[in-house]
Amino acid sequence: MHDEDQIPIWLFIGGILTIYGLLILGAGLYALISPPPADARVALFDLHADVWWGLLMSGVGLAYVVRYRPRKQHATRMMD
Repeated sequence: MHDEDQIPIWLFIGGILTIYGLLILGAGLYALISPPPADARVALFDLHADVWWGLLMSGVGLAYVVRYRPRKQHATRMMD
């Protein structure tokens, strides 16, 4: 068993966070473009929490994906 050949679970978690963040961000941007009627809005609609959370989740997810992406090994290590 070679630990260096395995893909870290954090890469997948980062991917899921990125996908969910983009979905939430898309829904929030759609709500900005086409807002619901005033009587159907939630109390803090004007804060646009879905946009902020979508940006935050996407940023954290991308940070995990970049940090834990698989890297190619050097030729010297492959000969060992």
